Amino acid sequence: MFIAPPAAGKGTQAELIVEKYHIPHISTGDILREISKEDSEIGKYIYETVASGNLVKDEITYQLIEERLSREDCKNGYIIDGFPRNLEQAKEYDKILKRLGYDIGIVILISIDEKSLEKRIVGRRLCEDCGAIYNINEKENAPQIESICDICGGKLFQRADDNIESFQTRYKTYIEKTEPIIKYYKEKKVLKEIDGNDTIENIFRKIENIISVGEKNDYD
Repeated sequence: MFIAPPAAGKGTQAELIVEKYHIPHISTGDILREISKEDSEIGKYIYETVASGNLVKDEITYQLIEERLSREDCKNGYIIDGFPRNLEQAKEYDKILKRLGYDIGIVILISIDEKSLEKRIVGRRLCEDCGAIYNINEKENAPQIESICDICGGKLFQRADDNIESFQTRYKTYIEKTEPIIKYYKEKKVLKEIDGNDTIENIFRKIENIISVGEKNDYD
C-alpha cells in the first residue's frame, strides 16, 4: 500500500513495481469506473453517483474491493491505491484482509514537503495520446520540446485540477484524513517512510530494498 500526498509520484512508482514484480495494481477508481459501465443496478448507481460528483457508499466500496482482492491474480501480492482514505476504512480493510487470509503487508509512506508538491503540480504536463507524464519545472523530467511528447510526439496538456487552489484543497484533505492512518500503521509496525524529494530511480531502489527485506522476513 502507498500513502502519499497528491503529486508525490506514487502512480509512477506503482507502475514500476507492477513491471518488475508482475503483480496487479488495484485502484479503487479503476474498479468503480469498470463497474459503472455495466448494465446492472450497482453499475447504474455508481455511474450516477460519480457523474453527480458524490462519493460511492463505503459499504459498496468494501464489497467491490473484497471481490477484487479475492481473485487469483492477487494471491501472490498486489498494490492497492486510493484505499483506505481514512481511519474507518483502514479498520474495515483489516477485516477484509482477515476474511481473505491476507496480511497487511508493507505500507509505504512517500513524504514530501508542501512547497515541492506545489512546484510539481503547476509544472505537471500529460501527453493526450500515450499518457506520458512530464514536468516543465524539473530539468530531468521536462520534455525536449515544449508541449510535445518525447515518446510519441503527442500534444502535452495540463490537467484542470493541476493548479494551486485545487492542490491546496486536496493537500488539506490529505493531511486531515491521512495523518490518523499513518499513526495507525506506525503502531502496527508495518509503515516504511521514504523521502519523496529524491529521484524516481532512487525512490524505486529504496522501495525494492523494502520489498526484498519483507520477502526475506516472510521466509525466515
